[in-house]
Amino acid sequence: MTEKSLHLAVALDGLGWHPAAWRLSHADATAPLTARYWNALAGEAEHAALDLLTIEDSLDLQSSQPDGPDDRVDEVRGRLDAVQIASRLAPLTRHIGLIPTTSTTHTEPFHLSTAIATLDHISGGRAGWRPRVSARRAEAGHFGRRDIPPLDLARLDEPEAVRVVGDLFAEAGDAVEVVRRLWDSWQDDAVIRDVPTGRFVDRERLHYIDFTGQWFSVKGPSIVPRSPQGQPLVAALAHSSVPYAFAARHADIVFVTPTGPEHAAAIVAEVRATEETVGRAGAPLRILADLVVLLDETSTLARRRGTRLDELHGAQFTSDASIVVGTPGEVADLLAEWHHAGVDGFRLRPAVLPNDLTAITRALVPALRDRGLFRAGYPGGTLRDLLGLPRPASRYAAATV
Repeated sequence: MTEKSLHLAVALDGLGWHPAAWRLSHADATAPLTARYWNALAGEAEHAALDLLTIEDSLDLQSSQPDGPDDRVDEVRGRLDAVQIASRLAPLTRHIGLIPTTSTTHTEPFHLSTAIATLDHISGGRAGWRPRVSARRAEAGHFGRRDIPPLDLARLDEPEAVRVVGDLFAEAGDAVEVVRRLWDSWQDDAVIRDVPTGRFVDRERLHYIDFTGQWFSVKGPSIVPRSPQGQPLVAALAHSSVPYAFAARHADIVFVTPTGPEHAAAIVAEVRATEETVGRAGAPLRILADLVVLLDETSTLARRRGTRLDELHGAQFTSDASIVVGTPGEVADLLAEWHHAGVDGFRLRPAVLPNDLTAITRALVPALRDRGLFRAGYPGGTLRDLLGLPRPASRYAAATV
């Protein structure tokens, strides 16, 4: 390798990140409702030795509106549960990390801890979790237990919006803390399985977490023994200072959305400064830049396909992440430049699935390898090992000692 190898992830969402993706996809429009489709995507990503894949999810229908359903019938609506998809993929893959997305706003942390710990067990140590806040009033309406005031995305700097967003992220922080404590509540050697003495478990190595906060009061312990990674990875998507602080306190990986190499360097500097401000202990965050990618054999063909997708959509596609349209070689050069700016790697969002995923795995990845930027295979081990993150000890082990 000519320089440090980058980490490479793929973000899977329905038939692709472009709203009109289903119109040009090689897959049938109903494919995302089948296990075979997800198996094929994961197999394609693993064949190229990608570090991990993430699976998007939400508690409301996809919509062109910032909050609530719309009246469009020409876009994909409906999805399968991300954790269930990841659980289906776990026994069918061997190396790639699996990171489903779930809401912390309307889901109990005890349930989340058991689901992700179970995923880590059945995948042999390849599980992660992307917690997200649910700031939409429409999502709250599905549960009827709380009311979230409508938020104007253009006025998020107003005091009431700042308070609401701050509370949602504080609640999410407590949720992650509860989940992590539950993952630690069984020590590694708690399960004895000693047949002669009839002792299956050492009760002294199971611990109450006794967490009491503003939003949760959780006794513990977990019902799932400690998983292969001890702590499955926690990932966060962050665009600004509040989620940067959330990631610095609670996550192992942060997905960021720079617009260019200079912006990428500035974001890396801000994330590192935030880590110091919050007093982060342990390994620094792995910082991956998000990019929507639309690839083709020539730049002209890629642009034409992008134009056709926009025509089918009826508007120019915009995203929170930068949109890159071009050849695999051109995108490889761009990734090299951004990697040099300081990001540890990239999470690529294929504009159309499976079309742009196969372009990533069969053309972009070889181009990155030719530039000495990506490894040729998996070195073995857990997802933590793959990302160079240590396996943490149970926080309760010292009490037993």
